[in-house]
Amino acid sequence: MTNPLKICDLMLRDGHQSLLATRMRTDDMLPIAEKTDQVGYWAVEMWGGATFDSCMRFLDENPWERIRRLKALMPNTPFMMLLRGQNIVGYKHYPDDVLERFVVHAHANGIDIFRIFDALNDVRNMRKAMEVAKREGAHVQAAISYTIGPPYSIGYFVDLARQLADMGADSICIKDMAGLISPYAAYELVGRLKAELALPIHLHSHSTSGMATAAHLKAIEAGVDIVDTAISSLSLTTSHPPTESVVAMLQGTERDTGLDLNLLAEITAYFTRVRRKYARFESGMFGVDVQVLQYQIPGGMLSNLVSQLRGQGAEGKYDAVLAEVPRVRAELGYPPLVTPSSQIVGTQATLNVVLGERYKVIPEEVRQYVRGYYGRPPAPIDPEVKRLVIGDEEPIDCRPADLLPPGMEKARAEIGDLARDEENVISYALFPQVARPFLERRARGGDGKEPVVAAITGLLLKRLEKQAMAAAVPAGPAISPWKVAWRPGGGHWSGLIDGAGGMR
Repeated sequence: MTNPLKICDLMLRDGHQSLLATRMRTDDMLPIAEKTDQVGYWAVEMWGGATFDSCMRFLDENPWERIRRLKALMPNTPFMMLLRGQNIVGYKHYPDDVLERFVVHAHANGIDIFRIFDALNDVRNMRKAMEVAKREGAHVQAAISYTIGPPYSIGYFVDLARQLADMGADSICIKDMAGLISPYAAYELVGRLKAELALPIHLHSHSTSGMATAAHLKAIEAGVDIVDTAISSLSLTTSHPPTESVVAMLQGTERDTGLDLNLLAEITAYFTRVRRKYARFESGMFGVDVQVLQYQIPGGMLSNLVSQLRGQGAEGKYDAVLAEVPRVRAELGYPPLVTPSSQIVGTQATLNVVLGERYKVIPEEVRQYVRGYYGRPPAPIDPEVKRLVIGDEEPIDCRPADLLPPGMEKARAEIGDLARDEENVISYALFPQVARPFLERRARGGDGKEPVVAAITGLLLKRLEKQAMAAAVPAGPAISPWKVAWRPGGGHWSGLIDGAGGMR
């Protein structure tokens, strides 16, 4: 080995976010953590993106505790998180003081590498996050959101990477969130970046289009330093190239990773079993989706469109919506389709088709986008669409966060005694409608185990009742089912214990 390729595994974040709707619980990560720590990964991405709000919204977990619990079992492996620039881990811009406290606490808890990107590639929206992470002593990985269209070229991305290098990036990531990068584009882009920047280059690509593994191989030939993979049982389709395949391809070459395939096989066997527990959250996609190349729609956005149309009884308009997405994207200045711009474009396209009239209804997020409150679009917005959306109003031309008042003290006052510490305040500042009921449950003594406790209690009570009845009455009708329900914050789980003491 003269130049071993470094591997960053996404099994604990983007792997299950892409395949299982971000529903994997921390308790299902912990049993394999020590084994994962032995692999020798460059890093494991295990936080950020949609995991933060999903922990509180769906799993009744404190997202901050996930870092601490995993770090206790994985002290030797650097942890990476995905940070959406000024959007942090949310879907809008947040004040600088909220961003700063978030980064400080994330690093203190164990996040070593911050992968920072902006949905519009507007570097103004990345600057503050990069400055704070750098100040705290973390590795700052600045990401360029890769996409294709008239404004984009190899030169565009190289120029963007130069700006990020000048802003203090420690490494540059090519973030291909939709699987659009072709093998030869990857080869050319990585080659240019390696020639012009004295920084490590990292490639991230999804397997949606079927090109990602080949793109990885060509990028490796061009000298890429690090690639993202996912352990094979959480790989492919809308996820990423399999870790074991990349490791095996390079064995015996100068880029040999040195990772142990037998150890990786143990990890993939574990996640094969775990994945079955989350089968109901599977996307339903089982192969390559070439529509991502035609319409440039990420896999997660495709499933979102299906859900939206189904909810409106308009599944028959799916193909029309697919065709409308690139048209809206062009009119809105060709934003990369990544959170939150993908939701903005996709929702407007859906409304245009379902209502039978383009821009008849315009969501507030689209108006704010056109006003410039998400940043500067990569290309000019269509003048007629701009007039339809905001009339004669002129968009702002400053960094959007410059217009936001501080948010921490306001959040602290609003959440009051429900916040046990500043991490709770940050959670509330980011997602008030999700964090408040979560913190209320905790204040009542909940610890995220309520559904399990309810089920066990019901089973024990049922068995006691059956034993008492059997002692008092030699024979009789079956015992009526007992209902065991847990409904904090509007209802998360309910179940019935049947006469035999079984869950249904």
